[in-house]
Amino acid sequence: MAKLHFFYSTMNAGKSTSLLQSNHNYKENGLDTMIFLPNETSKLSNGQIVSRIGLKAKAVIANKDFNFIKYIKDNKSENLSCILIDEAQFLTKEQVRQLGQVADRLNYPVMCYGIRTDFRGELFEGSAELLTLADNLIELKTICSLCSRKATMVVRKDDSGKVVTEGSKVVVGGNDIYMPVCRKHYRKLTKLI
Repeated sequence: MAKLHFFYSTMNAGKSTSLLQSNHNYKENGLDTMIFLPNETSKLSNGQIVSRIGLKAKAVIANKDFNFIKYIKDNKSENLSCILIDEAQFLTKEQVRQLGQVADRLNYPVMCYGIRTDFRGELFEGSAELLTLADNLIELKTICSLCSRKATMVVRKDDSGKVVTEGSKVVVGGNDIYMPVCRKHYRKLTKLI
């Protein structure tokens, strides 16, 4: 029976690299995959999943109304073996439930990669549902930008490098905007916990 997997971490832990490596492994063995990317990050990456070390692959863009079950049923190949989703924190609750059905009813393993919490320490909708429904929860680890402890949180910075604790939940960016930190440094920098 296929499973729904959630690979989660903070920024800079290699989530996209891990997804692209999994994709490569399937392809190397003559198996087909489907790769998806939520609309929130597609413009920045030109519709591709891009890792910081330079790997990339074209992805199907999924907006909030995207139906994974319908798309997969309508577009699957005979050799389809895995569904891969980057930036899964941006999925809706309903889309995560659809992915559970893809694993349960269509029998394709679904591997979702994403961040658990936003810069305010609050769960993203997609992550919350994945933490609830996933068969396997796999933490990808990285270290705090300010010490050698494990990073579990992320802080957002403005243009001048000042830590921001208010604003839109979704602002897409990389190291220029976000910094992975441990809980101790998150508390010290944000005063939110």
